[in-house]
Amino acid sequence: MLKKYGYVRVGSAVLELKVGNVEYNAEEIIKLIKKADKEGANIVNFPALALTGSTCNDLFYQEVLLKSCLDYLKVILDKTKKLDIISIIGMPLSLDNQLFNTAVVVQRGEILGIVPNTYSANNYWSYYNEQYQIINLFGKEIPFGTNLLFQDKEDKKMCFGIEISEDLESIKTPSMEHALNGASIIFNLASSYDMIGSYEFHHNVVKMQSVKSKIAYVYTSAGSNESTTDGVCAGDNFIYENGKLLNEGERFQFTSSMIITDIDTHRLMNQRYRGLKFKSNQNYLKILVDILDKNDTLKRNYAMYPFIPNNEEELYKRCEEIFNIQTNSLIKRLKHIDVTKTVIGISGGLDSTLAFLVIVEAYKKLGFDNKNIIAITMPGFGTTSRTYKNAINLVKEFGATLKEISIKDACLQHFKDINQDLKKLDITYENAQARERTQILMDVANQEGALVIGTGDLSELALGWCTYNGDHMSMYGVNGSIPKTLVRILVKWIADHHSTNKETIYDILDTPISPELLPPDKNGNMVQKTESSVGPYILHDFYLYHFMRYGASPSKIYIIAKETFKNLYSEDDIKKWLIFFFKRFFSQQFKRSCMPDGAKVGTIGLSPRGELKMASDIDANVWLKDLENI
Repeated sequence: MLKKYGYVRVGSAVLELKVGNVEYNAEEIIKLIKKADKEGANIVNFPALALTGSTCNDLFYQEVLLKSCLDYLKVILDKTKKLDIISIIGMPLSLDNQLFNTAVVVQRGEILGIVPNTYSANNYWSYYNEQYQIINLFGKEIPFGTNLLFQDKEDKKMCFGIEISEDLESIKTPSMEHALNGASIIFNLASSYDMIGSYEFHHNVVKMQSVKSKIAYVYTSAGSNESTTDGVCAGDNFIYENGKLLNEGERFQFTSSMIITDIDTHRLMNQRYRGLKFKSNQNYLKILVDILDKNDTLKRNYAMYPFIPNNEEELYKRCEEIFNIQTNSLIKRLKHIDVTKTVIGISGGLDSTLAFLVIVEAYKKLGFDNKNIIAITMPGFGTTSRTYKNAINLVKEFGATLKEISIKDACLQHFKDINQDLKKLDITYENAQARERTQILMDVANQEGALVIGTGDLSELALGWCTYNGDHMSMYGVNGSIPKTLVRILVKWIADHHSTNKETIYDILDTPISPELLPPDKNGNMVQKTESSVGPYILHDFYLYHFMRYGASPSKIYIIAKETFKNLYSEDDIKKWLIFFFKRFFSQQFKRSCMPDGAKVGTIGLSPRGELKMASDIDANVWLKDLENI
């Protein structure tokens, strides 16, 4: 069940109403509550003044309309008393000689609390200046006020607050205080005319509020059946979570509509732990509610490639920004140590290609001659003709200095020195080659007064899929915070936008990922393919993202991966590689503890100097034990 992972299923409903017809509107609200409950929603939100319509204007002063609202609120309570869903219903309410635009929170036929508007651009509504009070309604004592929060009895992270319409646009929004006092979800019951630019404005302000306060924000506005005497309501209806749009309804609809999604309250709280401390001195009343654990399948989508935007324009900007960060970080390091030469190992693979292209761009900005890039190809026992030719062609096409230094003789001598059986293709056989290559790079750099540029990426560091003091080491690493799935995208982007030499790069993009440390087959084809040994990088990057970015537990990652990759990988494969990931991640920290300098480009980095302060000998029992639950 999903509640233990922090998921709350919420609905946002815009009803087909008749302005002023409270009976009709109440029946529509009841239908939508039942529909949301049937779809597993824990909470459903309605627009402001849904019982009457928001465009009754001067008729809000009519006692007959106000009394009708109370009468049909009773009907709603009676017709939903057997339902566990929490409903937030907008209606006018008179209290203490004042008229308020309110949100009535109901569950199982009971009113849990009533929240009035804090601010209003409409002259009909009074401002509520108190924090909260207890009122009597239908013979029962009910909390009434702006400083009300509704918190689950079992999971304190599941806590919601309410804003009404223009509250969101005030200088000091109620939702900010709600968040400071523990709210992870804000529901806004809105009603406003839609004009040019208002759609973008509402999205932008909700998105920013959700980011600033680390909340999920459910915005439900009045729909097209409102009066068009002076304007049109479009039924803006969307849900954000910490700046990410989870779901959005269609606008300008004349029939009832509803969107439903799962909000991850644990993810939101994890982000609060990492940022500014959330604390407020305001006096709040927290009303305990029952949010039932009744869903076992997710109703939200996760990106298979969380490091890669799915919007082409955004992807272009992302690649451009990353490439600038990489090149400018290298420029600063070269200027600081006052060198004009760099050394890089070129394998004909993706990682070394990306690092090489970064150096080329840095030299272009510095005005350095590409001949000062000393690119060394070091054929070994597993080098294939395809990668060998691509490595040489890449270097020549950009006018860098090419050196070819075979590692075979040196490794054979080394194997003889340590009594390594040449037929034993074990880890010693492989790692000796990686260390020999690193020794060559370092020594040539010493000869030339140059800087060795590392090529290893974030995914390799996460898995420890590198040879300690071999390809694990360099003098500056430009790829260290870029995941493998993004490396491929970046290389293609650079080829398309920064290079006239595309043919070789495109062939490199089509080459399987491999360290080429084992001999090819009799036909000269590559036999060692990394993903056959460590698993698909698309899975590992997904695991890494949710683990590092949001602190998700292994069992929670399994739940969301199972749903995300259900059409690509079996549940057994997802579990197998997830277990592999966590075992490798915790056992390989010693390699990350001494990784080279390199600029962080995204939200995730593994540098021990700032991004991941983690003991190399930490006991991973808690995480590995959690894997037993999947």
